[in-house]
Amino acid sequence: MADMTLEKTRLTGGVWEGIITLHRDNGLPPILRITHFDTPLEDFELKAAETTGQWHLRIPIPPELITEGVQTFVIADRDSGEALGSFALLAGDAMAEDIRAEMDMLRAELDMLKRAFRRHCNETMGS
Repeated sequence: MADMTLEKTRLTGGVWEGIITLHRDNGLPPILRITHFDTPLEDFELKAAETTGQWHLRIPIPPELITEGVQTFVIADRDSGEALGSFALLAGDAMAEDIRAEMDMLRAELDMLKRAFRRHCNETMGS
């Protein structure tokens, strides 16, 4: 089982929000790496939730990154490099014809499916 999981809660007002759940809680916040096309985003907020082992994650999307095409953001564990999740913004008329946009979305979905499948395998191996 992964040390942590990420659940999206909402995207509103240019801020993506989610909940990180630590499965091996040591009281310390998770150390994350959030990237946009491999460029780290430093401006994000992580606050302890009321539930032990959970943390609120807020990622303000910089206005300069909202442009035509697909803008993919990846949220990962900084130490292991394991992707916890991702989200993408799609904009512009050219999107209907842009195969790169479709590939970005498929890659992000494939990463999430791989994580879910590995988690399922790990959980059912003990049964």
